[in-house]
Amino acid sequence: MIGMPGWLALSAVVIVLDLYTKHLVLQYFALGEHVPVTTFFDLVRYHNEGAAFSFLAGAGGWQRVFFSAIAIIASVVIVYLLRKHGTRRLFCFALALVLGGALGNLYDRLTLGYVVDFLFFHYQTWYWPAFNVADSAITCGVVLLLIDSFRKPAP
Repeated sequence: MIGMPGWLALSAVVIVLDLYTKHLVLQYFALGEHVPVTTFFDLVRYHNEGAAFSFLAGAGGWQRVFFSAIAIIASVVIVYLLRKHGTRRLFCFALALVLGGALGNLYDRLTLGYVVDFLFFHYQTWYWPAFNVADSAITCGVVLLLIDSFRKPAP
């Protein structure tokens, strides 16, 4: 059994990886710079003032407070759920990923005013919006939460 300290440690690992990779991108890439890695993947530096897929990015600034508040509220709820359901390993693993991702992006919003995105996948004329480690952790966590929701509860 991992318990609350283990789940919070996993969230901390996500935060550290996220902030470190964003630090490297900010240090070595100019805004908008693309470095091709493969025929379908580039490292880039984008600043996202909105949410996923730049939702509300051009909303005039209020979205920074709005998305920060959502991240804080979600983090409190997630910590509560981790305490309440600490024995449900997949559920807690997923929540820990979401928590780490939410806090990683929250740090960017509060300190920079935007989220740094740098992973950019594309194929011919199709482009996936750039994202980061935090976004990846949130996405993986949500997928795992969906999988967990279809599992039978333990007797």
